[in-house]
Amino acid sequence: MDLAKVKDEDKLQLCRKYWIGGFVFLPFLWFVNACWFFNEAFRKPAYAEQKMIRSYVIRSMIGTVVWVGGVVAWVTIFQLKRASWGAAGDSISFVIPKGYA
Repeated sequence: MDLAKVKDEDKLQLCRKYWIGGFVFLPFLWFVNACWFFNEAFRKPAYAEQKMIRSYVIRSMIGTVVWVGGVVAWVTIFQLKRASWGAAGDSISFVIPKGYA
């Protein structure tokens, strides 16, 4: 969809829907929202809905960073500590590697 052909009110509604969708365990939508509406929020001439779009874009960026940070932290901890967790680590593993290497 070309955002240049969409009315400003519809842009705001779409941006808001993507932002809300990120809370439904779809944080990838926050990333898409931030990328897709970045120009509308920060580079286009001012219009009435731009302030709210900017707010949703900033919140989407923050949400994306938090989710990526959380996933990276979990993967790092899991990879480093899985073997020491014993049976609990094995029970949450999809593939159980052999050995402790």
